[in-house]
Amino acid sequence: MKDRAVKMMKSMLLLLILLAVVSGRRTHLLKGLPATSTVEENSAAGVSVYTFNVTVSPLSSEGVAILPTIVNSNPLTEAFDIESIGDLEYRVVTTGNPVLDYETMPKSFDLLIFVEDTTGRTDLNTLTIQVTDKNERPVFQGNMAIQTVMIYVLEGTPPEHIYQVDAADPENAELKYSLLPAPVPFLVLESGAIFSTKEFDYEKDPHCYFLNITVTDPDGLSSTRTVNVNIININDERPYFTTKQRFYRIPEEQSPGTVVANITAKDPDDEDSPSRLFYSIQSSDRYFSINPSTGVLQVTGRIDRDALPLRLHPNISLIVRVEDSPSGGHASETEITIIIDDINDNPPECNPSTFRKEANENTTAGMFLLDLNYCKDIDVDSTNNQFNFTGLSGFGSNNFALESTVSGRLVMTESIDLENPANLGIEVYSLTVRVQDIACPNYSNMIYIYIRIKPVNEFFPVFSNLSYEFNVPEIIKVGSSIGRVNARDKDWPPSVITYSIVAGGGTRDYTNIFWISPTKGDVKILARLDYETTQKHILTVQASDQEKTTTASVTVNVLEVNDEEPVCSPNFYSLQIPVSLAVGTNINGFRIQCQDRDSDPRSFRYFINEGNMNNHFTFSPSAGSNTSQLILASRFDYETSLDKNWIYRLHVYITDDNLLPARDKITHLIKTGTVTLSIRVIPNPTTVITTTPGFTVVTKRENLYSESAWYVPFVITLGSLLLLGLLGYLGFLLAMWVNTRCPPAGKADGVSLINAPGMYLFSIFNTSQQDLVYDSV
Repeated sequence: MKDRAVKMMKSMLLLLILLAVVSGRRTHLLKGLPATSTVEENSAAGVSVYTFNVTVSPLSSEGVAILPTIVNSNPLTEAFDIESIGDLEYRVVTTGNPVLDYETMPKSFDLLIFVEDTTGRTDLNTLTIQVTDKNERPVFQGNMAIQTVMIYVLEGTPPEHIYQVDAADPENAELKYSLLPAPVPFLVLESGAIFSTKEFDYEKDPHCYFLNITVTDPDGLSSTRTVNVNIININDERPYFTTKQRFYRIPEEQSPGTVVANITAKDPDDEDSPSRLFYSIQSSDRYFSINPSTGVLQVTGRIDRDALPLRLHPNISLIVRVEDSPSGGHASETEITIIIDDINDNPPECNPSTFRKEANENTTAGMFLLDLNYCKDIDVDSTNNQFNFTGLSGFGSNNFALESTVSGRLVMTESIDLENPANLGIEVYSLTVRVQDIACPNYSNMIYIYIRIKPVNEFFPVFSNLSYEFNVPEIIKVGSSIGRVNARDKDWPPSVITYSIVAGGGTRDYTNIFWISPTKGDVKILARLDYETTQKHILTVQASDQEKTTTASVTVNVLEVNDEEPVCSPNFYSLQIPVSLAVGTNINGFRIQCQDRDSDPRSFRYFINEGNMNNHFTFSPSAGSNTSQLILASRFDYETSLDKNWIYRLHVYITDDNLLPARDKITHLIKTGTVTLSIRVIPNPTTVITTTPGFTVVTKRENLYSESAWYVPFVITLGSLLLLGLLGYLGFLLAMWVNTRCPPAGKADGVSLINAPGMYLFSIFNTSQQDLVYDSV
């Protein structure tokens, strides 16, 4: 912008001059111009080239209106300027922009100078300036002309040409090159070529050289520039370990991450700068790892000194490698050894850890029972694998002791009697023994001991009674229990006692009538008892605890019971009587005779249960005798149709309850015999036969018993049982009657009547007309 403004100003001045010339007002104001002057090339700014004066008109009171100005130059340049030195005296000086150069710029400049005073007079003249040559210093060219040249040489490179200096002399003179300082491993040829004179080692030689290259012309003028030669480090050295320690010692069972060692190394190539080295473990190892950047060796896996292979080889050797490049670089290796120390980290282990032992009761005190020393401690160091047996405890442990803390031998200190109330119920003693390390931290384990005191059979079973007596009715049901025997054993625990019958209990017909429960002692009936055959059984019962036995006597008294039926003769008979037979007559002289194995002859009662229509027949005596006659009790009446049947079928019941009280009859201690009689009534014959009426005395005897007799309580009990059975039977008949309501046609209907004491038991049967016709035929 400034150059354009100057040019515009010069153009304006030129225009003014031209106008002045054209106007004809131009006068000679510049004294000493036109003129010619010289200036040496390369002159600095402000060098005076030529001095001139300006004259003004006397009319111009204020002097110069426009100062002398270079309005144009040929060739155009800004290398000159005009400055005032006072009293209208001026001089042309160099500006230094550009610096005058004889070799590259025009040799002469024509400067057109313009001036105007205050009256308007102007003057325009030329100053010719010739540039004179001067012997200049040589000039560096290329990069060396503008900056310090940086040259890089790899270490280990053999001597070679490393740079070409380029310089020129303005006067084109022949130049010479030199290098300072002299004692450096470089040289410069006259051609400007710089060579290294040795193979550099970065680790031994200086890393940088400053070479002052001087170029000189024939007149001795010179120029100097600096060349900076830098030796470049290359990876040509192996790293080396700075850690001198090769053996390390750590205890086992260190937690992962524990620092074992800090392996350090250096690389000569890195000098004092932080090394970028890479660490690794070459040998296969599962216990340690190394940080590849820092070389810190740490624990990575569990180290158990007590397990194989460390148990045999406690020293772990590692090959540590350091590299200055992860691939293709230089490396060094070193071997370190880590010694694993044993610690007490395992409790004693016992196999077995549970013991079971049996000892008889009353075993002698001091007897050896068990050896507990089946323990071991896998810690390797002998100071860590020693242990003691202590702390015998458990209920009843005062009966046992350890011989010593070292041996582990268990002995009995007191005899144990299971029958002793202090020990009663204790068969198994549960004990514990602690096996504990001697070394800290005193790890321990427990041994469990179960000692069973084996009972000894010292005592015989003893029955609760010396003898037993059971009273059993002869009618007792087969399989019923008649009593129980009981025996005890003082041994503890109570022995299992079994019972058996070793003698007695047989008859002529049965080998074994009785059976005893082998575990409960219940005596039961296997066969029916018969008072009439055997009234007493004597048994020998044995109690056994599998080793010892004892016996007791059992007497079974068979109580008589009315269990035999009366047996009468004849038990069937057919009779014929005339219709006109007189009342009280013994019919056909018929007599019934009965006997009963378990009843008195006076115990019989006779009654007609069925077929005695209108009560025509009776027995005499009806009770109190083992013989009785059939008597006509009332006459027949066919004329009034009171009687319709001509044939009577009598069912006679003979009971043995005449001597029993009424209460005993209810218990069903009654047996009944039966006799069937068929009586045909013969109508009046055509021929009248006169007979002499006979006289029959009817005798009735009942309940001829004595309350003081021995059988009274027995009969009372038996009668109660029979009564219960009768009531059940009557209930059953009632249910049947309700279901049937009326009997089928052609069958007889009957109603049973039970006589009170002293009365007859009889039944009335109705016979259909068909039966009557049939019987008549």
